[in-house]
Amino acid sequence: MSANNQNLHFGQGQGEDRKPAQILGHFANRHGLITGATGTGKTVTLQVFAENFSDLGVPVFITDIKGDVSGLSQAGKQKEFLDNRAKELNIKNYRYEGSPTIFWDIFKQQGHPVRTTIQEIGPMYLSKLLELTDVQEGVIAVAFKYAEVNDMALLDLKDLKSLLQYLADNHKTISSEYGRITNASVGAIQRRLLNLESQSADKLFGEPALELADLMRQDMSGKGIISIMESRDLMMKPQLYASFLLWLMTELFETLPEVGDQPLPKLILFFDEAHLIFEDSPKEVLKRIEQVARLIRSKGVGVYFCTQSPGDIPEDILGQLGNKVQHALRAYTPKDKKVIRAVADSFRTNPDFNTADVITELGVGEALVSTLEEKGAPTIVERVKIAPPRCRMGPATDQERKLVMQRSPVGAKYDQDLDRESAHEKLNQRKTELAEQKAQEQARLDAEAEKIAAEKAAKPKRKSGRKTDSFATKMGKSLQRRLTTKAVNAIWKALFGRKR
Repeated sequence: MSANNQNLHFGQGQGEDRKPAQILGHFANRHGLITGATGTGKTVTLQVFAENFSDLGVPVFITDIKGDVSGLSQAGKQKEFLDNRAKELNIKNYRYEGSPTIFWDIFKQQGHPVRTTIQEIGPMYLSKLLELTDVQEGVIAVAFKYAEVNDMALLDLKDLKSLLQYLADNHKTISSEYGRITNASVGAIQRRLLNLESQSADKLFGEPALELADLMRQDMSGKGIISIMESRDLMMKPQLYASFLLWLMTELFETLPEVGDQPLPKLILFFDEAHLIFEDSPKEVLKRIEQVARLIRSKGVGVYFCTQSPGDIPEDILGQLGNKVQHALRAYTPKDKKVIRAVADSFRTNPDFNTADVITELGVGEALVSTLEEKGAPTIVERVKIAPPRCRMGPATDQERKLVMQRSPVGAKYDQDLDRESAHEKLNQRKTELAEQKAQEQARLDAEAEKIAAEKAAKPKRKSGRKTDSFATKMGKSLQRRLTTKAVNAIWKALFGRKR
């Protein structure tokens, strides 16, 4: 459905006045929620939102959990029920077309690689991500400070691992200057890093690092480019996914300037199957995501969660979501009925129908909708028919992905890995130099020892002892000693008398 007047039009109400379902452009950064049971049309609604934000010139970022969001890049096929829905909603110039798209993939299989660096994550958030103790967090802080002072870039996991090993090997010297470091603390951190590495975190950390500007592009016609993050494999590695989300949300919040409510957002983020985020992420990461979600709208960024039930979203975040689209929920158990009543109570009541009843009656492509009106208050809930998408309702093929990537404006920038000199290389060089110095010193000592030995060997040997007397000589000397003794005794007697 075409967008105009800088508002996002995505459907039409079914009341007597048949009001258009829309999100006011200057309130699109107030975040949103798309919920409903499996098969009720959530993903199609997400596609309709994304392609219409794109038409308004707003860049969009989407995590593609099931692979079918990739259909945004391809024109849809003509189908009678889509044509009929377009006529019913009085959509003018309805046509089948894809949107400008860039595919991203941490694993570099289905899109351009997404990378950030260890130093961009920073010591505090890295410690939260690894769920370190205060003592271990202090060691990480020392590591980052030592790297900064010694001009060692921390880019990837091998940089951090090499630096931690260096700290352990030289902990006495470094502790005296930076604070106490123990091998036990370093070992604990290394084990946490090993767990992160087992989830292929080496794919996320490195260069060239993703620049936020490349998520906030427009094409030559002024349409916002839709960045689709391949996430099917990523969701099987929750800590890696949490690392990416932590970096993305923090980087957006800390980099973008405060702008308040603009005519249109600078960027819209869609997180499909959002319950997977909040089920598996570390608690400290969730706290950070919740904090950023509350504050990031002032940066002109809107965050939209797509999940099965509003109960999947933490209450601190749920209260920040001003634009809500509720597809059908099914009541099979008493617990389901309780959830439906809670969902119904979260809407502003419409006197024309019972909200709780309608939630269970909605057909595919229908939803209960409440957005923000001009004064910022939620509108009365309306039963709405969602506009048909212009893109394909299904995944792009591998060949179609390749064609999109070949035309991508960022492929040349990111597809080639970069491994410049950083902490790992510098520490290895330092270790090599130290080993060479030790080898040279040992060689010098060995040479000196050989020289001394050679000098000793060159000196003439001294002849030791006297000549051995013959038997006759020995007998003569013995007789002489006896005669001498007798002569001395005789003289003694003559002088002093008889011997006592």
